[in-house]
Amino acid sequence: MKILGIEHIGIALKSKKDKYFWDILLDGTDKKIDIVKDQGVKTEIYDTRRGKVEFLNALDKNSVIAKFLEKRGPGIHHVSFEVENIEDAIDEMHQKGIDTVTENFTTGAEGFKVVFVHPRYTGGILVELTQR
Repeated sequence: MKILGIEHIGIALKSKKDKYFWDILLDGTDKKIDIVKDQGVKTEIYDTRRGKVEFLNALDKNSVIAKFLEKRGPGIHHVSFEVENIEDAIDEMHQKGIDTVTENFTTGAEGFKVVFVHPRYTGGILVELTQR
């Protein structure tokens, strides 16, 4: 699998208070808002030109982010690595005995192809593999 770089860091937020510091830090940075309906998530993506920061907000109490926040509270949710070919990356993970959360990729924020590697293989860190 060819890694092209770190695409973004995803941070789960519960309230506007959680984001106050980030709004100050990232003021003037390009921002894009995206809704990923099938995951129940609203994203705010800030492009620093040397990497992105993605803030994740739950759209409803059943979303993956709402469940994450209930269990762990606000904080880093995942690290996303851009790969050259997501299907090859998924095949390689499976061939090496590493499970992904879903069998195949889904469409995430910004229309990217995404798959998450199960945290039991990563030291408890949710890793997202992303293809533009």
